Amino acid sequence: MLINHEKLKGFAQAVFERLGAQPDKAFETADHLVEANLKGHDSHGVGMIPNYVGSALRGGLQVNADARVVKDQGAVLLVDGGFGFGQVVGRQATDLGIEKAKAMGIACIGSRNNHHLGRIGSYAEQCVAAGMVSIHFVNVVGHPPFVSMWGGRDKRLQTNPFCCGVPTESEPLILDMATSAIALGKVRVADMKNELVPENALFDAAGRPTRDPAVIAEGGSLGPFGQHKGSGLALMCELLGGALAGEWTMQDIDQQKEITVNHMLMLILDPNVFGGVQGFRREVAGMQAYARSAAPAEGFDEVRLPGDPERASRRERLSSGIPIDPQSWGAICEAAENSGLTSSEIAGLVD
Repeated sequence: MLINHEKLKGFAQAVFERLGAQPDKAFETADHLVEANLKGHDSHGVGMIPNYVGSALRGGLQVNADARVVKDQGAVLLVDGGFGFGQVVGRQATDLGIEKAKAMGIACIGSRNNHHLGRIGSYAEQCVAAGMVSIHFVNVVGHPPFVSMWGGRDKRLQTNPFCCGVPTESEPLILDMATSAIALGKVRVADMKNELVPENALFDAAGRPTRDPAVIAEGGSLGPFGQHKGSGLALMCELLGGALAGEWTMQDIDQQKEITVNHMLMLILDPNVFGGVQGFRREVAGMQAYARSAAPAEGFDEVRLPGDPERASRRERLSSGIPIDPQSWGAICEAAENSGLTSSEIAGLVD
């Protein structure tokens, strides 16, 4: 099925308001999720609604929490999200970091205890819109691990995102990726659609590679991207986002329950602190053009840079609507009813 993005946003907002969220927080979270769908990241879109509803009803997600500054040491801030909507408290922490970076040239922000932050690229987009470069290290805790490290059979980590944003004179460069071969949400989407995942993304409980997304529920694991390289970067995200910013890592087994919590370490930098923004922009623009000028390899129509696939998806889905498979939509509607919406209310919001 295809759903108009505005209708989908209104539906998601209504679900969160029925959970008791203030309208502005419900809207911001809904907008973030639908924007992820528009940009082709369905794993971080409205398919997360069942997770959020369940967490709120269990007392994990605090729907009206705001970010709170715990420590302010000049260019370094420690911010606690109080398990509020990650889309809200993560944006608030990023706002504080941008303000610091504008005043001091650089800011280092530890953002801890955020309920699921959603698509990390949105925080990089927030920074580049302010003319800032940003780097983000994120870990995931609160529930048992799903990712095995390179050379290991047992699960020890989560998908631990890494993100970097670079402002340009036109369309920004946003590198946003899970350090696992694919995001866990993409496994969930593939399972809902009865589709296979890419090669070398999943391993069964015996450590054998498989393309069947159902193995995750049977003791299987996600593997790291890039073998030992992705595994190493995932560990650094765990240590910088988790141990440093959050003081909570995956080895805290007693805290592996039924909530998705992100800790994020952000470095936000004003390009003017070096040779000046004009020289930086000149080199970035030149490098973009130089990279795009390469002849495409066999099987490719052009060289794409970070952020290009998301922009292409957004243009197409704004026009045609956001695709949601029947199983995913059924789970979303069930969660909406658990939040307090009636079936007729749901139908009225999306029809």
